[in-house]
Amino acid sequence: MTQPSPERLRRWRLLLGGGEADGICQGGGEGDGDKNLILNGTDQAMDDALSALYDSNPRGGLGSSSPKVARWLGDIRTYFPTSVVRVMQKDALERLNLQQMLLEPELLEAVEPDVHLVANLLSLSSIMPSQTKETARMVVRRVVEELQRQLANPTRQAVMGSLNRAIRNRRPRHNEIDWNRTIRANLKHYQPKYRTIIPETRIGYGRKRSSLRDIILCIDQSGSMATSVVYAGIFGAVLASLNAIKTYIVAFDTSVVDLTDTAQDPVDLLFGTQLGGGTDINRALTYCQGLVGRPQETILVLISDLYEGGNRQEMLKRVAELVGSGIQFITLLALNDEGASVYDRSIAEKLAGLGIPAMACTPAQFPDLMAAAINRHDIGQWAAARGIVTTRTEGR
Repeated sequence: MTQPSPERLRRWRLLLGGGEADGICQGGGEGDGDKNLILNGTDQAMDDALSALYDSNPRGGLGSSSPKVARWLGDIRTYFPTSVVRVMQKDALERLNLQQMLLEPELLEAVEPDVHLVANLLSLSSIMPSQTKETARMVVRRVVEELQRQLANPTRQAVMGSLNRAIRNRRPRHNEIDWNRTIRANLKHYQPKYRTIIPETRIGYGRKRSSLRDIILCIDQSGSMATSVVYAGIFGAVLASLNAIKTYIVAFDTSVVDLTDTAQDPVDLLFGTQLGGGTDINRALTYCQGLVGRPQETILVLISDLYEGGNRQEMLKRVAELVGSGIQFITLLALNDEGASVYDRSIAEKLAGLGIPAMACTPAQFPDLMAAAINRHDIGQWAAARGIVTTRTEGR
């Protein structure tokens, strides 16, 4: 039988770990004494970092001391790509309960920031020492600014483009004509003999109003919705920066907090949430109902896994009232890249019976979803066209 190459042995050794795997890789000798035949110094450092986290009986593990944790954080940043570092950090928090990683400024500065880290920091904000909280705000701001760079322009373009289409005036007065759009729409009517265009279709700017749509983001801040809260907060801040719409941002667990006034700074907004509580959707919708002044121009986005801890029947009755008043009601089971792992299917099915399909939405899809809602498109059809499974389609 052909012997495997040293590189193949090396890869299998790093994949399987130490102990018995060393003997298997060498085809005979047992124990850690043989692993140096496969692993070089760098490989050994990688293996030690992995063993500290993933071995069932870690040889020492990360321990409880800050120096060990700090050294481990430095090692994984040295030997693994950023995407892997983020996974290992997340696993360390879950497997080893390393909350001190997020409660000491020196350790926090060594972590690779991402959405999951932000969610963990927000959940611990109430017990952080003041010095650590300042470091945490810096870490959160780094993630928020990066996400804003990715998400702000697509959101503004999608929303403002849909608003322009929604209010476009097809019978404008002379002083309301949008000449650029009108010329483009009538190029086929160009008359070479007269060197002019016949404007059979005239497009106007429409009448300006201070607010063309009202959008209410109603965000479930229970622990299972952590990453969705982060994305919803950032999108809320972006939407609030658009003068053409009025945006309300409401977060809830068993109580309700209106974060609209903090929308100018998404970091303040996110630290205004309190991740980890229970869920009272009915109470939150009751509050949101009080914000509605123009039902026909209002879009209410409920972001929740629908595990209602309050009065389920009253909640469904409240939803029916909101829909009956003319509000566009959208339910997102998750607003992240992982989708909705679990949610209350019975509530989702009852919402579907009211004409409200429930679905998970990625951050990349959210701007287009808002544009579809502004243009009053059927959200179920919008989702189906993009292969998004909703409670209206998943049983078919």
